[in-house]
Amino acid sequence: MCGIVGVVSNAPVNQLIYDSLLLLQHRGQDAAGIVTQQGRKFFMHKAKGMVKDVFRTRNMRALPGNSGLGQVRYPTAGNAFSEEEAQPFYVNEPFGLVLVHNGNLTNAQVLKAELFTTDHRHINTESDSEVLLNVLAHELDKATRNSALQVSHVFEAVRRVHQRVRGSYAVISLIAGHGILAFRDPYGIRPLCMGRSPDGTVMLASESVVLDGTGHVLERDVQPGEAIFIDLQGQVHAQQCVEQPRLNPCIFEYVYLARPDSVMDGISVYQARLNLGESLAKRVVSTVPPQDIDVVIPIPESSRPSAMQLAQLLGLPYREGFVKNRYVGRTFIMPGQAVRKKSVRQKLNVIGTEFKGRNVLLVDDSIVRGTTSREIVQMAREAGANKVYMASAAPPVRYPNVYGIDMPTANELVAHGRTVEEVRTLIGADALIYQDVNAMKQAIGKLRPELNGFDASCFDGVYVTGDISAEDIERLNACRVQGEEDEADTSRLALPNHEED
Repeated sequence: MCGIVGVVSNAPVNQLIYDSLLLLQHRGQDAAGIVTQQGRKFFMHKAKGMVKDVFRTRNMRALPGNSGLGQVRYPTAGNAFSEEEAQPFYVNEPFGLVLVHNGNLTNAQVLKAELFTTDHRHINTESDSEVLLNVLAHELDKATRNSALQVSHVFEAVRRVHQRVRGSYAVISLIAGHGILAFRDPYGIRPLCMGRSPDGTVMLASESVVLDGTGHVLERDVQPGEAIFIDLQGQVHAQQCVEQPRLNPCIFEYVYLARPDSVMDGISVYQARLNLGESLAKRVVSTVPPQDIDVVIPIPESSRPSAMQLAQLLGLPYREGFVKNRYVGRTFIMPGQAVRKKSVRQKLNVIGTEFKGRNVLLVDDSIVRGTTSREIVQMAREAGANKVYMASAAPPVRYPNVYGIDMPTANELVAHGRTVEEVRTLIGADALIYQDVNAMKQAIGKLRPELNGFDASCFDGVYVTGDISAEDIERLNACRVQGEEDEADTSRLALPNHEED
């Protein structure tokens, strides 16, 4: 999961891209990078770390030009500890290309072999984004056939990329001396939108919050399979590059990943979470009588809209019972669960008066590993709660994600192979209420009825691209980024409390 941005302007863009990456920081904290273009020359700086730490004044001064790209990264494949795998990636032929990518290619290893044996291109990292860049470069080279670049060549190259590449991909690429290219996979799994400012600056970004926060107006989303080319004068060209596109966005974006103030594919993330709370309220009533609940308490941060809506519908008090310490260092991966438990207590503190002697309903956006939920239930009991009920605005996470979310392997998922009652016992709650899969899809889908559906594979095991086998999942899990002792765990799903940075 990553956040990407691209800008074409008539003024320097380094500060604008930096500000955009800060607004996308929630999508990746492992590495950050910016590339700008002046004339036909690229200027790039990228490194591991948060945006504010990667870019200093001297770095920003070294990024001149009126067009550029940026990315914040959390790796789901490749080597998390290599500076070389921070994006953007660059190749010098044809024309000079740089690329940023959000998603995950499910046939990256096959493509890598083809690039070496057939296309005669060299891949120097384990990143699927470098594979994607080289496929694009090869197809662009074939489309131009040593002639001057035309917009039609760009669209032809993207058509061929779609024919070769499988998986999820939202891409922005800068072609030296010509402009910015953006395209999205044929299912629209990962998000990408476009907007414009009053001065004519055109921006592409993973989430609309970037446009809002930088003075741009959202014009539209990039459609599944569509390519958009913006020349250096700001003129926008667009063309559909697949025969049968289908919009199946990742539902986990609405449940958890995206900022609540974003609108993605015509759906307000905040309203989606309110709807999830409304649907969850019906599930709660069928499990725990509302009169047995004294207070509804969210687990910060992204569960708040669902928890508020649930409380309102059930006529129950809504209270903040946990306070997040935003200045604690990130969780470290170390042997054993004791350190993970300590981390939860460092990052969350209870307001004891909201728990003492009460039956509390805790609401979380999702339950992944279960380790965090178990510790939070215990914290509520220690604060004096009489009974602790747990409700999840998402259904049980039972399957791995292969489309660019850092989801643990199946064996690490607390709900995989377990009944709800078994999970309840493991986390120590007096009752456990999950959202229903179909109810989740309906709650969000009714905000845009013409939608083809969602990728909800981590909940229902149905992979929308239709080409994922058990062997593929095993192979992709083998490529997952693995944590190492003393390395910071920057996965949002591994955090003891969910962040909206």
